[in-house]
Amino acid sequence: MTTQRHLAAILACDVVGYSRLTERDEHGTLERLKSYRKNLLEPLVLEHQGRIVKLTGDGMLCEFASVVNAVTSAIAIQQALAEHEAETPEEERIRFRIGVNLGDVVCEEDGDLYGDGVNIATRLESIADPGTVVVSGTAYDHLQGKLDCGFTPLGDLRLKNIERPVRAYRVETDASASVAAPPPLPAKPSIAVLPFTNMSGDPDQEYFADGLVEDIITGLSRVNSFFVIARNSSFTYKGRAVDLRQVGRELGVRYVLEGSIRRAGSRVRISGQLVDAISGHHVWTDRFEGDVSDIFDLQDKVTESVVGAVEPSIRLEEIKQARMKPTDYISAYDLYLRALPRFYSMTREGFADVRRLTNEALSIDPGFNLAKALGAYIRSLSVSQCWHEPDDIRVAARMAREVLADARDDPTSLRFAAQVIAYSAKDYETALDTIDRSLLLNPNSAQGHTGSGWVNAHSGRSLVAIEHFHRAMRLSPVDPEKGIALSGIGMSYLMLERYEEALAWGERALREMPNYGSSHRVVIMALVKLNRPDEAQAAALRLMEAFPTYTLGLQRQINPWRDKVFAERYVEALGIAGVPE
Repeated sequence: MTTQRHLAAILACDVVGYSRLTERDEHGTLERLKSYRKNLLEPLVLEHQGRIVKLTGDGMLCEFASVVNAVTSAIAIQQALAEHEAETPEEERIRFRIGVNLGDVVCEEDGDLYGDGVNIATRLESIADPGTVVVSGTAYDHLQGKLDCGFTPLGDLRLKNIERPVRAYRVETDASASVAAPPPLPAKPSIAVLPFTNMSGDPDQEYFADGLVEDIITGLSRVNSFFVIARNSSFTYKGRAVDLRQVGRELGVRYVLEGSIRRAGSRVRISGQLVDAISGHHVWTDRFEGDVSDIFDLQDKVTESVVGAVEPSIRLEEIKQARMKPTDYISAYDLYLRALPRFYSMTREGFADVRRLTNEALSIDPGFNLAKALGAYIRSLSVSQCWHEPDDIRVAARMAREVLADARDDPTSLRFAAQVIAYSAKDYETALDTIDRSLLLNPNSAQGHTGSGWVNAHSGRSLVAIEHFHRAMRLSPVDPEKGIALSGIGMSYLMLERYEEALAWGERALREMPNYGSSHRVVIMALVKLNRPDEAQAAALRLMEAFPTYTLGLQRQINPWRDKVFAERYVEALGIAGVPE
């Protein structure tokens, strides 16, 4: 049997809530779907020069030679289906999710298609909202200016069984609803710092360039008079040729900082330029050089120069408060910078590397609180993700308390420690005081607001938690880890016994981050409370497939909830759905 490879635009489509629809009316649903396939889907695919590769129960896979034709067909399908179903009651309505990718595929002799080109399309379809079309970054790059529609960036998404994050965009058939309608500009000076280009000629130095930019973002964030986009959203533009004015529109900021970093031996050169994203004019450009041992001074100079260029009236004292020297040992700091990209990987292997690297940093400088705080947090988060070691809860709590005793002015260390103290030590008042101090020191930290959301949720303050989660998403609008905040909103609505809203937020969280355990549990409990047992059991099976070591016993052991009644209802609902003891 021979196989061939070629480039193709792949359209993947399936029915939202198919099992629920067939349970309500199996015969009627099947007949309507069969009619739509014959009279709507197949004609629209053929009209746009596409080929139906195969039908997949409640969905289909199609191939197009042109990505423009593929997306035009997808839009036409969604619009036609919406018109046909307009008079159908909401709970009985058939709706599609569609994903489109442009990529390399393997074509079998029988015409079937395989490969990442297909897999990415199907994964994008699974995270699309009902009635929408989501396209990959490769497809988007070939679509700009060719269709009468807009695109809303979804960031770099981690998709199940896809090794690398996939840049994605939601198609907006009303162009006014897309990037042309960005988040409003804040009243105060607003800025996004893009990843700096690594000019060292050594890919292994990438972590160094990224770590320095992250620290520059943190320094700017601590200036209360600024609004600063979070690191995770800024880094979705890494490695891409971008229009800085478009970046400003997508993120809702006035200024964009970009630059480069060159490290050669012990010497470091940082070049930066600040652009007014509205006019496109350069506001400031400069270059800073020094020894690696002077790296914290170089970061301070960049921060001061940017602040002075954007808002000269800001007091010098306010700039000085942004400065921090986390350790006197550059080798320990280097290990911490190496740990950061592994932390952001959100994988078991990545977390193991963070443990090792932070342990090494602490062996050099036992007083390096930032490394100790990250080490504590990684242990606490490992428990939630079922990637933990036997003593992680106790060790995480001990390390977090050591940080609290010595890091009163470092917002990042305080944020990590607060989450550990709430989750592992169940000392809610201390955790609330600590996260409040972290946000006082750095009010622009999206991760700080996400952390505050979880601390408040664990402490039984659901409405406050929801407010902080929403604030985090404004500070980081295209964050690939947005699922953590979305899951927190879902969990908070569970605590408020608003189960429909909890389910909606939980499902959205899973589409953003399929491998985040909390989101699975939000969906399970919501479905149980909505008396949808079959769907709850299916959701529990998906949870156990992703986290096979998770049990009700483990959940009782780690129970982070101050509200014991909710904790009991939570475990009970998971058990009803089939999570094992």
